[in-house]
Amino acid sequence: MDAGSLNSYSNLKGQSRCPLQEQLLQRKNSKENMDRFIPNRSAMDFDYAHYMLTDGRKIKENQTVCSPAREAYRKQLAETLNMNRTRILAFKNKPPAPVELFPSEHSTASVHPTKSAKPRRHILQSSERTLDAPDLVDDFYLNLLDWGSSNVLAIALGNTVYLWDASDSSTSELVTVDDENGPVTSVSWAPDGRHIAIGLNNSEVQLWDSASNRQLRTLRGCHRSRVGSMAWNNHILTTGGMDGQIVNNDVRIRSHVVETYRGHQQEVCGLKWSASGQQLASGGNDNVVHIWDRSMASSNSPTQWLHRLEEHTSAVKALAWCPFQSNLLATGGGGGDRTIKFWNTHTGACLNSVDTGSQVCSLLWNKNERELLSSHGFTQNQLTLWKYPSMVKMAELTGHTSRVLYMAQSPDGCTVASAAGDETLRFWNVFGVPEVAKTAPKVNREPFSQLNRIR
Repeated sequence: MDAGSLNSYSNLKGQSRCPLQEQLLQRKNSKENMDRFIPNRSAMDFDYAHYMLTDGRKIKENQTVCSPAREAYRKQLAETLNMNRTRILAFKNKPPAPVELFPSEHSTASVHPTKSAKPRRHILQSSERTLDAPDLVDDFYLNLLDWGSSNVLAIALGNTVYLWDASDSSTSELVTVDDENGPVTSVSWAPDGRHIAIGLNNSEVQLWDSASNRQLRTLRGCHRSRVGSMAWNNHILTTGGMDGQIVNNDVRIRSHVVETYRGHQQEVCGLKWSASGQQLASGGNDNVVHIWDRSMASSNSPTQWLHRLEEHTSAVKALAWCPFQSNLLATGGGGGDRTIKFWNTHTGACLNSVDTGSQVCSLLWNKNERELLSSHGFTQNQLTLWKYPSMVKMAELTGHTSRVLYMAQSPDGCTVASAAGDETLRFWNVFGVPEVAKTAPKVNREPFSQLNRIR
């Protein structure tokens, strides 16, 4: 937070403590300071008031001697005619007696019980855990954080990839690459949660077995410069490089390059496969989003894109496929754009565009509710939770002091990890616990089943 915002907060805090303001609020809400009693004319009986002021006064003055029978008769008559009141002026209305239109035995309360409203989820505004992340590369175009299906978080810090096991909070070092090959520019877990791909600054991609802490193979010849983005589609590892190329690699075979997508003129900084594995979204530093379809892929020639989306005015790194609508894609633009856009990937139409006010670094959908989480840069470096489709802000999570470059979601969809240029890794319980556990779709968990045959 900058100094200007700190001063404004101090001034606001000082104003809230102003005694004059508090005193005015107390006088406004206090009934003890009321000193005027104005009769309510609508609640008064003027005939009775006239009688008490004239005839009633005369009767009391003339009642010198009265027999007991006559006095008893007078009291009974006064009670019957409601003439025993002592006050003439009325200062408030008496609440009317409730009229029961239906007998209690015919009440419909038991027939139609009231439906209890769904309680509003409490969203914690602060992180529940913060870990140090020294040497985290502050580069918008890289992807250095991923959370695997085995509940292990992978993060690249400089030349080293570390694994943090969320089940027991243990940390281990997977690999440290040489300076001529590093730094690490991207990490991505395979669907099985055991194998992990590591993209390097020298254009190579390493495949590792995290269980045995063993390198399986190195993919070469895909790119001419660093590999900043990767995405898995079963046994296909898709890589995006600074050279603008997108390559599909079949990790089961020796000649791993099976398709090449050419469409970006600058670095590819975002890659995401749809849940069906049929469509691939790519974002680049050329401000362009491409939608690629597997059915149009060709191994003999570069594949033509399905849609070319050019509405963003800055680099597009943040990509997120909607979990409850297969053809809905959310994209986020960089510092010169600052918008989140929603696309129908069947038609290529832009459905909505929301100005967030700051650089959009990452996007994540809630797997259990219709909500979208975005991470941002200057000026607040916050995480913002949006309600979809209204795009009303539900919460803003602050704590990072530099742009929040990377986000990853836990396998159960409840917790989000964020890493920022301030070299901290924070965990947020932002999505809450799902009401009903949904069965996860079956995926091929053996992308390396034939890896031992490779020589």
